[in-house]
Amino acid sequence: MLSSKTLFSRAMKRKKRKKVPDGKMRRKPVSGERISVSKKSQIRECNEDDNEFGFGLKSSAPSSNHGVQPLGNLYLASGTINTRNIGLGNMQILTDELVLDVLGFLDATHLGILACVSKSFYVFANHEPLWRNLVLDNVKGGLLYNKTWKYTYLAAFYPSFDGSVVDISGLRVRDFYSDYLFQSWLCANLEMKPEWLERDNIVRRKGISVEEFVLNFEEPNKPVLLEGCLDNWVAREKWNRDYLIQLCDDVRFSVGPVDMKLEEFFLYSDQAIEERPLYLFDPKFADKVPRLGSEYDVPVYFREDLFGVLGKERPDYRWIIIGPSGSGSSFHIDPNSTSAWNAVIRGSKKWVLFPPDVVPPGVHPSPDGAEVACPVSIIEWFMNFYAATKTWEKKPIECICKAGEVIFVPNGWWHLVINLEESIAITQNYVSRNLLNVLDFLKRPNASMLVSGTKDRVNLYDKFKNAIDASFPGTIDQLARKAEEKAAEQKKLSFWDSVSDSNAGAFKFSF
Repeated sequence: MLSSKTLFSRAMKRKKRKKVPDGKMRRKPVSGERISVSKKSQIRECNEDDNEFGFGLKSSAPSSNHGVQPLGNLYLASGTINTRNIGLGNMQILTDELVLDVLGFLDATHLGILACVSKSFYVFANHEPLWRNLVLDNVKGGLLYNKTWKYTYLAAFYPSFDGSVVDISGLRVRDFYSDYLFQSWLCANLEMKPEWLERDNIVRRKGISVEEFVLNFEEPNKPVLLEGCLDNWVAREKWNRDYLIQLCDDVRFSVGPVDMKLEEFFLYSDQAIEERPLYLFDPKFADKVPRLGSEYDVPVYFREDLFGVLGKERPDYRWIIIGPSGSGSSFHIDPNSTSAWNAVIRGSKKWVLFPPDVVPPGVHPSPDGAEVACPVSIIEWFMNFYAATKTWEKKPIECICKAGEVIFVPNGWWHLVINLEESIAITQNYVSRNLLNVLDFLKRPNASMLVSGTKDRVNLYDKFKNAIDASFPGTIDQLARKAEEKAAEQKKLSFWDSVSDSNAGAFKFSF
C-alpha cells in the first residue's frame, strides 16, 4: 500500500504542475463569507417559498450528505469540536481540496479501507466525485448508472453486491464542518433561483431577412435570439426519448470521457443528482446515425460557412447536445474564433453572455488563452458571482432559449449555458464575416495549443487560407481593406479629444 507521505508528495507535485481540471476551480470562501446555516435548517427552509436565503432545493434532493455542515455552524455551536480535524490526524492541516487530491490517487479497495479508519475519512472517502472518476476511468463498454457513483462502481466490478440492502444516504456523522464539501452538496441540489432567470435583455427577431441579420447582428458581432427558424424541422416533431432510443439503438455517443448508448444515458440522467451532470456532446452524430443529420436544416442565416472549403479536413463543427436539468457549459469562448448558432429542439436553456472585452466575474483566463479557470459548477457561479453583474456598466446579455428558438453567439463572446430541464439541441460553429478573426487565431504562435477539433493543428492555417484563396479569390484582401477602413474611422478623434490629449500630436490646453 502507498504510504501517506508518498501520496501527499504526489498530490503536491500534481498541484504545482497540473492545469486546472476541466478549466474549473472551486471558489474559496473569504473571511466573513462562511455559510452559517445548519444543513438541517437549510433543508427545511429551502423547502419554504420565502426563506432566509431564497434558495430552493430540488424535490429529489437527498436529506443527508453524511451530516456535513457549513463551517460557520462550528462558531455557533459552543463547546463543539470539528470531527473533521480529529479524524484526519496530521492531515487536518491540509485543505479539503488537497485531502481529496490525495485520495484521488487511491483505487476503490483502498478508498473502502480508508473509510473504515475514522468518521472523517468515511466522509472524505465517500465523496461522490472520487467514485465518479473511478467509474469513468475504469468502466469500459456499457455504463449502467445505479443510484450513486459508488454503487455504480460496485455493480460494475462486484455483480454479486446487493445494493438494495444498503441505505443510499450512508452514515450520518455528527459535528463535521466543511464549507468545501457542503457547497458541493448544495450546488448539486439547488434549484435555479427566480432572480437568476428574470433578466431577459437579448434582442429577439422573427422573420427577418438574411441581409437584416448580417447588417444588424453578424457584422457588428451582436447576439440575437431568432424565432420561427425550426418550424419545418422534422426533429422538432420527432425527437423525443422513445424515438431517439429506437432510431439510435446500440450506437454510442460521446458523454464526457465515455461513450454511452442513449438508453444508458437517459438511465443516468433520471437518477443522477450531482454538481456537474454529464452532458452528451457528440460531434460525429450525423456520421453515426445519418438520419439525425437529415432531420434538421441549417437556418438560412448561417448557411455561408467558409470552413466548408476544407471538406472532410475541417475541424469539428456540429454537435447534438442532450443533457438533464442542471447540466450545461461553464464560461468559455467558442473554438477557433468561430461564431455559432444553437437551436433548442426540446426543453429550455438559460444563457449568459459577455462581450469579448469583458471577462465574466470569477473567470480567470491565462494570458495566452490556453486555459480558463472558473468555478467548479454553473450553480456555484450563480451563487457567488451573478449578483455582482447587476451593478456593472456593461451588463451581460441574458435570455431563456426555449424549444423552437435559435440563439446566435458571435465570435469571441464569453457565454455560459445551463439546461433548466432535460433538453435536446443542435449547435454548429461556422466562419463567415469573422473570417479574418479565424485566420488571425489560427496563425497565433501557440496555435497548436489553442486550435481544437482537428488532428492537424499546426497546418490548419495554411490549409484554410490556401483553400479560401482558391475558392474565393480576393476575399481575404477585400475583408482586410474593409477592416482597415473601419479601424481608421474609429481612430478619428474629435477636436476636443485631440486638444485634451498630448499624445495626439496636437496642442493641449495648459493652465
